[in-house]
Amino acid sequence: MRGERRLRRLVLPDGTEYRWAVRHRHTAGGPCTEVLSLHRDGTVTRIVFPDVVVGGYTHSGLVFDRHGHTVNLHEPRVVRAFVDELRRLGPVTGEADGWALLPAVSRAAAATPGVRPDCPPGP
Repeated sequence: MRGERRLRRLVLPDGTEYRWAVRHRHTAGGPCTEVLSLHRDGTVTRIVFPDVVVGGYTHSGLVFDRHGHTVNLHEPRVVRAFVDELRRLGPVTGEADGWALLPAVSRAAAATPGVRPDCPPGP
């Protein structure tokens, strides 16, 4: 499967494995949408951010609200924060409203330490 190779891997400390990807979608004449797709055991959950403002110095994967909650969906620690929040809320399949999850995830991702300075670069 072509798309399967583009999925990144996230393994939780308990051994649970997720595959994930970030996509930027456009609709004809409509707003941009950022989508974080989480794949686990054949089930896909899409965390959707419709009506994303793009322009200036923003990039694909950057989402922010007017309250100062900002995340980069391409960062593994942000994806981990979304996974943790979804697990806390209970089973979610299909689409989840990313804007509703953003405040909690933004705080959790900010509290997660980054990569150690001696860590080699990833793939």
